[in-house]
Amino acid sequence: MTTWIILIVVAAVAVAAIVVFNRLVSTRQMANEAWSGIDVQLKRRAELVPNLVEVVKGYAAHERGLLEDISKLRGQAGSLPREDVAQRAQVEGALTVALGRLMALAESYPDLKASRNFLELQQQLSTLENELQMARRYYNGAARNQNVLVQSFPSNVMAGLFGFRERPFFELSSEAERAVPQVALGS
Repeated sequence: MTTWIILIVVAAVAVAAIVVFNRLVSTRQMANEAWSGIDVQLKRRAELVPNLVEVVKGYAAHERGLLEDISKLRGQAGSLPREDVAQRAQVEGALTVALGRLMALAESYPDLKASRNFLELQQQLSTLENELQMARRYYNGAARNQNVLVQSFPSNVMAGLFGFRERPFFELSSEAERAVPQVALGS
């Protein structure tokens, strides 16, 4: 009788361990998929940036500093390891701020603001930023789910045994990204 009880307890522990392990694997895969979605959107944006810079150069050549900053940030973002979420978020956040400054620059150049190429690129960038925001939210949700399992008992025991780690969130890293844009309305 005691042998059966021991076997039932061992089997229950084994089944629980398998369930926990499979949940950890599932959350890791969801987070990997979510990061891949962010990566795709960031690559699409990186491909759009040179075209945007070229169009602006034609109208606002003396804004060279901003254009060089954008090109430099794009290069930095492309050279970072795909897995370095925190560093990538920091550089991509700076690029987002710089692109926002570039879009605001159009207000100073009526010809640029009226340019069909600029308007199309601006629309594409706006669409990409919306898709990127959705991908970030999905990733952060998947990272949260994995982090909860990695931190919670008894899954934290399995996580430690099999090398599951917490994932960083893809967060805004600068106050400039959090700031509400100021709009000056004419009288």
